[in-house]
Amino acid sequence: MIWTVIIGMSIVTLLPRLIPVFIVDKASYPVWVNRWLDAIPYAALGALIFPGIMSVIPDKPLFGLLGGIIAIGIAFFEVNVIFSVLGAILTVFLLTV
Repeated sequence: MIWTVIIGMSIVTLLPRLIPVFIVDKASYPVWVNRWLDAIPYAALGALIFPGIMSVIPDKPLFGLLGGIIAIGIAFFEVNVIFSVLGAILTVFLLTV
């Protein structure tokens, strides 16, 4: 009985992930929909990163914001992403010392 439930739950969670793989390739969307879909990863990334930036030091959100600005500035020069991360960490560290 338990194996039936486990296999059933596996299928139920697998199907919603597999169906779009086969449908999205065959569908064609208007240009405005494609532009909107292209922006989703950046919006999701921003939604995940921004709260962390503001709460890196709960009493002083400005420090995290300055670290984020430094990371954006370093990323503007298209260097490796690790340098942006290290720049933000170093900025927050130097501000808190």
